[in-house]
Amino acid sequence: MARRPRIEIAGYYHVINRGVEQRVIFKEPADYEYFEELMCFYMKSYGITLHNYCLMSNHYHLLIEITQENLSKFMRQLNMNYAIYFNKKYKRVGHLWQGRFKSWYVTDEAYLYTLMLYIEQNPLKAKMVKHLEEYPYSSYHYFLKYKEIPQCLKASWIVQNYKEDKEAIEAFLTNPVAMTQLQELKKASSLVEAPNIVKKPDIEKLKKQLSQTKNIKKRNTQIAKAYKEGYSQQMIAKVLGISQQAVCTVIKRSEK
Repeated sequence: MARRPRIEIAGYYHVINRGVEQRVIFKEPADYEYFEELMCFYMKSYGITLHNYCLMSNHYHLLIEITQENLSKFMRQLNMNYAIYFNKKYKRVGHLWQGRFKSWYVTDEAYLYTLMLYIEQNPLKAKMVKHLEEYPYSSYHYFLKYKEIPQCLKASWIVQNYKEDKEAIEAFLTNPVAMTQLQELKKASSLVEAPNIVKKPDIEKLKKQLSQTKNIKKRNTQIAKAYKEGYSQQMIAKVLGISQQAVCTVIKRSEK
């Protein structure tokens, strides 16, 4: 049976690919660096925006944004050229990747922000480092280190929204990730039809919704409601003029 073509629409995607049989695909620093070079080169060629990424020893995560139906073309070029490099360097033959890459469409801001945290915190979860900035093969490393941001990351959400505010970046990206919520968001994203996906949170509607709160209890109820409706913690905090950590605490309490 022929493979079904992927449905590709403009927007954000979480992309994962693994080595065949979960084998190592990056053996030394030069391998990570070459993949990063390929990734940035083909993103520029295909007009794709890179928001976050993390390269682990046997798999990688990308959070990207496309404006054309070219995700599969981009991934084919990236994976094929890296496989050629890897097989030639290590004198091996056969498939390097475990089938086709996996991708999930990011349906709303709640999913987007949770993904950013999840992707960047992979090395910490795997106990490869004690502090995220120590891991050199992720976008977090560039965001937090005072180094030149690669061209392919300059249009990322983090750079565009936080500029060089390292403290704000660290505070945001080190928020704890609720894995159950991530799974629910991922599941929901696969059930949404394309015509309904382009809807963006309305900040004016959020302002009106939160302005009606007369006391802390009602305000917290509205915060939890707004978050469930897809508004990000950052947007809620900005509208209310409070810290994102305070919003995060309210949401956690509401989920208990």
